Amino acid sequence: MFFMGTYTPKLDEKGRLFLPAKFRDRLAEGVVVTQGQENCLVVWPEDVFMQEAARAQQTPLTSRGARDYARVLFAGAEQSSPDKQGRIGIPPLLRAYAGITKDVVVIGVMDRIEIWEPTRWTEYSAAAQAKFAELDEDPGQQN
Repeated sequence: MFFMGTYTPKLDEKGRLFLPAKFRDRLAEGVVVTQGQENCLVVWPEDVFMQEAARAQQTPLTSRGARDYARVLFAGAEQSSPDKQGRIGIPPLLRAYAGITKDVVVIGVMDRIEIWEPTRWTEYSAAAQAKFAELDEDPGQQN
């Protein structure tokens, strides 16, 4: 199952997020929430996070980039399971990192979910869509 679509749930007063109903079955066994790039949060199904962790573990400790990636990926990670109402808690440290308070944008990105602060998502999405509109890969042409 691929995660896809854009949703606009709200965090409750305890910092919990109602997962989109379409995603709940796939995430019922457990999730890992961590820092993502562009100051969003990433919600991984637990099994997919473990695959990502195994890939990170295969990189040499002598690589600064690999060490940096592992530190960011794991230091902010929070493992949990959705409650009976399909909610997951977003810890204060992660909320601060992503700049989220109440309103959020949740997007499906193939094997993971991203949680964005709405203004950041709007800005990022506009720039990414402009690049996408100009994307032109013609295998017959060489530059």
